[in-house]
Amino acid sequence: MRILVIGGTWFLGKNIAEGALERGWSVSTFNRGRSGRDVEGAEPVHGDRTVREDLQRLAQHGPWDAVVDTSSSELAPRDVLLSTTALRDVARRWVHISTVSVYEGWPHQPLTDTSPLLECPADADETYGYTGEDGSPTIYGFQKAGGERAVTQVFGDRAVFLRPGVILGPGEYVGRLPWWLNRAKRGGRILAPEPSSQRIQPVDVRDVAEFALDQAASGTSGGYNVAHPDGLAFGDFLAECLSVTGGAGKPVWTAPDVLIEQSVKQWTEMPLWRTHAGVWSVDASRAVAAGLRCRPIVDTIRDTWAWLEADGRPVDHPRWADHGIAPEKEAKILASLA
Repeated sequence: MRILVIGGTWFLGKNIAEGALERGWSVSTFNRGRSGRDVEGAEPVHGDRTVREDLQRLAQHGPWDAVVDTSSSELAPRDVLLSTTALRDVARRWVHISTVSVYEGWPHQPLTDTSPLLECPADADETYGYTGEDGSPTIYGFQKAGGERAVTQVFGDRAVFLRPGVILGPGEYVGRLPWWLNRAKRGGRILAPEPSSQRIQPVDVRDVAEFALDQAASGTSGGYNVAHPDGLAFGDFLAECLSVTGGAGKPVWTAPDVLIEQSVKQWTEMPLWRTHAGVWSVDASRAVAAGLRCRPIVDTIRDTWAWLEADGRPVDHPRWADHGIAPEKEAKILASLA
């Protein structure tokens, strides 16, 4: 089995490349060579996927049984179309890492794999779409939906779309779980969102990587929601963060309307917290039936803390700074609740 991983040097892409090598596959990676190190044992090809000449040079390293695209999150649909067109004749199938943000109903409504998608042309530029007044839909969602359409236009039923919500685990670059772990370690009174019984569905990066590789080797097509089928209550999530870090903290469970009143930004200042009904109501049964296996979320928490304790250093990414409430703001809100 020969695969090409677009990306392949950090977090999900790195796990996919390493996992493929462990299976005895031949692996090529394609990236600009700016973030992370090339995976040992893979054939690295450096270039810019938005440059036609670089893609033509990449195609000369084919053919591949599958392309796994992990790096389209910041791309306009027309750039995804450029990549798929350039590689159409040297790839048997295309596994595209997408997002639940492509759904019309996200995050307000429960989702299945057949929920309607946002409309976006395959050749749209980076300006297509809009962000709603309440933060949904998003330009990002429109752009990713257009990227899916670009892949479908070229690869048809040879394409698979994996639509995760939140991916956590060792090597995380966004900073959601690392923030909660570091906050738990600091201890004291910890601002936490009610209800503590709310179940969350993040998936481990290693489990997403294994599922992506399974799909690369299969003959399936279409979209899969990639979410934890069991989930974990937020209270248990925070309790595990406190346990694994040894933090002497006490959660102060606070009503959502109070947090909103205090201008706490959902999803960023309070990572993994969002009041919309559908955000943690994602049906992943089709993926589970196709082989998705998710380790317990407590294992992801423990392994991520072990990585951080071993001086784990994520690739520098601007989204890291967006996550977590400032200590001064948290202290002010906690004081008002006393």
